[in-house]
Amino acid sequence: MANDMTVKELEQVVVRFSGDSGDGMQLAGNIFSTVSATVGNDISTFPDYPADIRAPQGSLTGVSGFQVHIGADKVYTPGDKCDVLVAMNAAALKTQYKFAKPTACIIIDTDAFRASDLEKAAFKTDNPIEEMGIKQDVIAAPITQMVKDCLADTGMDNKSMLKCRNMFAVGLVCWLFNRDLKIAEDFIREKFAKKPEVAEANIKVIHAGYDYGHNTHSSVAHTYRIESKSTVPGRYMDITGNKATAYGFIAAAEKAGLKLYLGSYPITPATDVLHELSKHKSLGVMTVQCEDEIAGCASAVGASYAGALAVTSTSGPGICLKSEAMNLAVIMELPLVVLDVQRGGPATGLPTKSEQTDLLQVLFGRNGESPMPVIAATSPTDCFESAYAASKIALEHMTPVVLLTDAFVANGSASWKLPRLADYPAINPPYVKPEMQGSWTPYQRDEQTGVRYWAIPGTEGFTHILGGLEKDNKTGAISTDPENHHLMTRLRQEKIARIEVPDVEVLGDKEDAELLIVGFGGTYGHLHAAMDEMRAAGKKVALAHFKFINPLPKNTAEVLKKYPKVVVAEQNMGQFAAYLRMKVDNFVPRQFNEVKGQPFVVAELVKAFNEMLEQ
Repeated sequence: MANDMTVKELEQVVVRFSGDSGDGMQLAGNIFSTVSATVGNDISTFPDYPADIRAPQGSLTGVSGFQVHIGADKVYTPGDKCDVLVAMNAAALKTQYKFAKPTACIIIDTDAFRASDLEKAAFKTDNPIEEMGIKQDVIAAPITQMVKDCLADTGMDNKSMLKCRNMFAVGLVCWLFNRDLKIAEDFIREKFAKKPEVAEANIKVIHAGYDYGHNTHSSVAHTYRIESKSTVPGRYMDITGNKATAYGFIAAAEKAGLKLYLGSYPITPATDVLHELSKHKSLGVMTVQCEDEIAGCASAVGASYAGALAVTSTSGPGICLKSEAMNLAVIMELPLVVLDVQRGGPATGLPTKSEQTDLLQVLFGRNGESPMPVIAATSPTDCFESAYAASKIALEHMTPVVLLTDAFVANGSASWKLPRLADYPAINPPYVKPEMQGSWTPYQRDEQTGVRYWAIPGTEGFTHILGGLEKDNKTGAISTDPENHHLMTRLRQEKIARIEVPDVEVLGDKEDAELLIVGFGGTYGHLHAAMDEMRAAGKKVALAHFKFINPLPKNTAEVLKKYPKVVVAEQNMGQFAAYLRMKVDNFVPRQFNEVKGQPFVVAELVKAFNEMLEQ
């Protein structure tokens, strides 16, 4: 029976939790991800949730999903399709079955498949498995009733009991993959630290789910194990992109010896950065939830003038509103990091979905000549590195910097090795020197970098005024002189162009590729996986993925012109391709463009790239 099952070793597996918006699927996915990351597996996650604050219970539009890809070695994406699908109600099965592989195991809560549930999910018969033509193994369990039985002696009310259903599913999946429940218990106790009775109820249910699988499921041929193969020794945690971004800013402020200030206004999917930073007052972090986007950015400009590492966070619609204050930081030449967690647009668009459609806005979407460095994070863990790099550039080059992430990398998570701050490069702002006292003017520059020296207000002998009107290069007084304005415009442009960024690295068949795949930001994992699949099939393919957008790496033109065919793949209608055509002479790439609010599907990328190779 179940106790005599064999354990099958797997290289990787994809699990998708799905249910009603109130069923706690994001929490269930997070717990299983954390358990997997803590034992050393590599992970990539994709939370896929609706924009409705609370869709009608059991409705097709209210289904929330969380997909996690777990690997013994490096995994680059959350996976195109899943090996295990948990469907906590009829609507989840109806909408999420398309994500299941033909060989998938499907787990359902039969108590959520009553006549009324089937009707809401638009089923025409009382047998949804047969109606949908499902041939896979189905573990059909009365999860709701078993949870109620499990918690009958706790004194909890019915509503509170039902909130624990997701833990039964987590326990069942942990059994299926031979996971140690101790890590899950620690996660739950920390999550519900202020409500210990809720924590213990959830732990009781997670054990019930595990025991149900262990004791009764002879219908499953075997359980699975995924042994980590390539873990570098160290402390690991499962971290989301937004949390990694927040930690990157904290690390940069610590390294620079400055206070960190965040001026923000809540907006999906960037709000988690504000939430996370607000927890760290003990580290000298100051957060202000402002009355609007404009105030969020303007207050950050003020904090920068006062000598802090200043950050403002938002998504695309907020960038539109912040652009005037961003331009103020450009002409005042003050350090500022503007975090743009991109989402689907235009307008409110798809607020919980992911795109790369803000690129041209952050490069050019301001009045006047207003050059600004732009960095695009490539993964949830790279959000830490990118936030640190953006802060370093802002502080050392006295400029606002845009950090692009997107909903996919911001909400997604990965296994992250905790870094040592000592290993990170120093951050040295260009402060005024004592010998400049009496002769310094606000736009006096370092001759090598073109960066103006920074005087913190209150520094004796360095009284000055900055503002939005053009200033004289020599005196700092207001100037409308045409030659001076032309000079200042050129100096601001040259200062950005001089910033040293790493060369773009070419991966794969870098010497003899027949096709070079080019991307930027959060599509890195999918493009890398597509390249790997094509190379495994004997194709000559390489990948050049850009993190630094402005200025571009010095070897950009050399790389792009080296290969016979180049395709730029991006989640917009061709913004990065257009920018590269502008920057690189006689460069006309092929393009792969999708604007679906969903991550790329690796199989679709491979099909499209193979067709380009064959043309």
